Amino acid sequence: MHNSIRNKGMVFTIFISLTISVSAQNTDLKLWYNAPAENVWEAALPVGNGRLGAMVFGNPGQEQISLNEASIWSGGPNRNDNPEALNALPEIRKLIFEGQYQQASKMAAQHIQSKRINGMMYQPAGDFRLVFPGHENYAGYYRELDLESAVAKTTYKVGNITYTRTVFSSVPDQAIIIHLTADKPGSLTFEASLLSEHNSKVIVAKDNILYLSAQSSDKDGVKGAVKFETGVGIKQKGGTISSDNGNLKVSGASSATVYISIATNFVNYKDISADEKTKK
Repeated sequence: MHNSIRNKGMVFTIFISLTISVSAQNTDLKLWYNAPAENVWEAALPVGNGRLGAMVFGNPGQEQISLNEASIWSGGPNRNDNPEALNALPEIRKLIFEGQYQQASKMAAQHIQSKRINGMMYQPAGDFRLVFPGHENYAGYYRELDLESAVAKTTYKVGNITYTRTVFSSVPDQAIIIHLTADKPGSLTFEASLLSEHNSKVIVAKDNILYLSAQSSDKDGVKGAVKFETGVGIKQKGGTISSDNGNLKVSGASSATVYISIATNFVNYKDISADEKTKK
């Protein structure tokens, strides 16, 4: 009996040790691919911090990073509740307690469901694009999303130069960060631009900061009233940075870091009086 207990204890100890060992090996969890997402949104890799999000496509020649911000919705503050709902609620509850679910559902549709609109739509902020001349022909492609660090990475080679991009959404900085490197000094050249499906305006301000100002769209008779502004700044190591026709150009750099921030006029569900231009 004592031997049996001792053997069971030994087996249990071995089992725990193996479990801990296997668990430790499985902490390096990643989604990885050997081809870019091309133009397939579902195949892009997501990063986010709860307010700012991005979908990273990982295309070598023309990178697309789709941007989101939590408070960009169509329309604006409005009421779509049914004024008959409160009076109808006791009878609907009674029908449910009596097991008359079909009648309760029908009554709820008539007296609780909105008679005007069902609500506003969540909308994208737009796209950040990076164009890399000559990167259409590449080799050794690899992209991944590290599920522990929430960092998306893309690597590939053009000729004998390895290019790497890392993207994450910072909580303390409230910004989306893109770090670009080339393992041969002076080999990083690209053009950056902002686009949006909303009615928008793009300008390049002093110090080569790119801004896109836009406003959300109308829906069901409610005028789009959420104003937002996206700002992009680039710090490069080596090379030069310039602006041309609403785009930023980096030439001959060894590395570059892109900072993207988005702010809206949203204060709360009934107040959109903030200044999106000074809120970032």
